[in-house]
Amino acid sequence: MHGMLRGVVAVDGPSGTGKSTTARGLAMRLDARYLDTGAMYRAATLAVLRSDVPLDVAKTASEGNDDVVAVALGARVELSTDPAEPRVRLDGEDVDAEIRGTEVTAAVSAVSALTAVRQHLVDEQRRIVAEVVEDGGGIVVEGRDIGTVVTPDAGLKVFLTASELVRAGRRDAENTAAGRPGAADPSGTQADLARRDRLDSSRTASPLRPAEDAVEVDTSTLDIDGVLARLQELAEDRGLVTGLADAGVGHIGG
Repeated sequence: MHGMLRGVVAVDGPSGTGKSTTARGLAMRLDARYLDTGAMYRAATLAVLRSDVPLDVAKTASEGNDDVVAVALGARVELSTDPAEPRVRLDGEDVDAEIRGTEVTAAVSAVSALTAVRQHLVDEQRRIVAEVVEDGGGIVVEGRDIGTVVTPDAGLKVFLTASELVRAGRRDAENTAAGRPGAADPSGTQADLARRDRLDSSRTASPLRPAEDAVEVDTSTLDIDGVLARLQELAEDRGLVTGLADAGVGHIGG
């Protein structure tokens, strides 16, 4: 038996630390909503890739990508906040599987670095969070700028970390399970994660970094039950958990 979340838990961190599994699992445990902000950027990136607008992933936000921005802002991205079925739709089409593919993964940092795109999606993320909180509910929000930008007033901010080797292994396991190209290539995966870390941490708009008051949790040697127990303990300590509800857990991943 577990409590019910009231308020906001922000879960940040780089790829492969277990953000998605942890945030979704905590939301299910605590009868809360769940928001995967990264899926929003991935859906906007997919819209750009499907368009006739060329995307130069080497460009920075300051160099200008007006056409890319126009496509990304024009995309109709819809997310379910049900942790049991967190579907992503782009212009009405279910794209949950496609946005996790290697093509989108390679381009998402370039699109998400664009200031206008981030501001547009941050506004939408804040709207979703506000609706849940105003109704007296709880929501677990995951991403790379949640505690610093999207919900700086969150009742609990967590920054997940893990060793590079562990992160690469988890990402390879996910790719293998999904049948994606490039699976079971630890050195290549590790290099790709390092590239994304560098891009996400150095971008001008909302760089990846822990909030000053975030609690850092290293998931390298923890299974999903251990991570969820730690986060629930933190939420309880901050008075964010009330009532009782049943919940289930899974295996740790990205």
